[in-house]
Amino acid sequence: MEEKRVSLVLGSGGARGMAHIGVIRWLEEHNYKIESISGCSMGALVGGFYAAGKLDIFTKWIIEVDGIDLLKLLDLSGSGGLVSGNKIVDKMQELLGRNYLIEELPIKFTAVATDIDAEKEIWINKGPMLDAIRASTSLPLFFAPYVLNGRSLVDGGTLNPVPIAPTFHDSTDMIIAVNLGGEMLPKFDLQIIEENKTYYSKIKAYISKISLPESIVEEDGMYAVANKAFESMQSTIARMKLSAYPPDVEIIIPKNLCDTFDFDKVEEVIEYGYNMCDKTFAKK
Repeated sequence: MEEKRVSLVLGSGGARGMAHIGVIRWLEEHNYKIESISGCSMGALVGGFYAAGKLDIFTKWIIEVDGIDLLKLLDLSGSGGLVSGNKIVDKMQELLGRNYLIEELPIKFTAVATDIDAEKEIWINKGPMLDAIRASTSLPLFFAPYVLNGRSLVDGGTLNPVPIAPTFHDSTDMIIAVNLGGEMLPKFDLQIIEENKTYYSKIKAYISKISLPESIVEEDGMYAVANKAFESMQSTIARMKLSAYPPDVEIIIPKNLCDTFDFDKVEEVIEYGYNMCDKTFAKK
């Protein structure tokens, strides 16, 4: 098969974003060359690590990291959000080795964020990559907004959860978009393990030690309700955007594949992304 040059659009969706890793693996194995990436939120993080040639390092870390160690990266001193995000950025730089400039990446990269004051999406395609990722992943309520070039920025998924527009002028052969807000499927159709109650109990025990309200982790707590509302909004926006500007290939991941913070299911979600990519291309 002749190599095809791809513009890859990676959508937002928390832990479901690990499906992006599976999609990238499938594309690499089937002679698709990714020359451009546009991503928001977790899509920006995965896409940035891939563009820097460090995705394998990130994947190994996120699979092996203990849930409690992951929680310890949450510095609960944010202004405008529960978490400032500084410890997470420091860890990402440790994994990368340094903070790459977007201009020096071998793959074109754009992270999409939202300017909450100007009420518009912002495309970040130059400057330090980790600044772009931090801005794009600023999930409202959870992460504090990130101030970049005088702008207060939050999660790109607020206005554009599947940011296809930055790829319009690419000279690639095709645009492939990964939508993490797909229609919900019955649980028996989702090949994902049930919630690990032991893991959940460990998280709650840790949270009690740092005096974080249980409403953050309760299934029907205040934050869970706000997050579900946010995801419903994103799904609606994604449908509208993709209907107006359909990609050549859309890989759809159901929004109930896992919850936003289900990082204990990374391997299963990666596998799901790989298999869904395979099924999608088999239909072409």
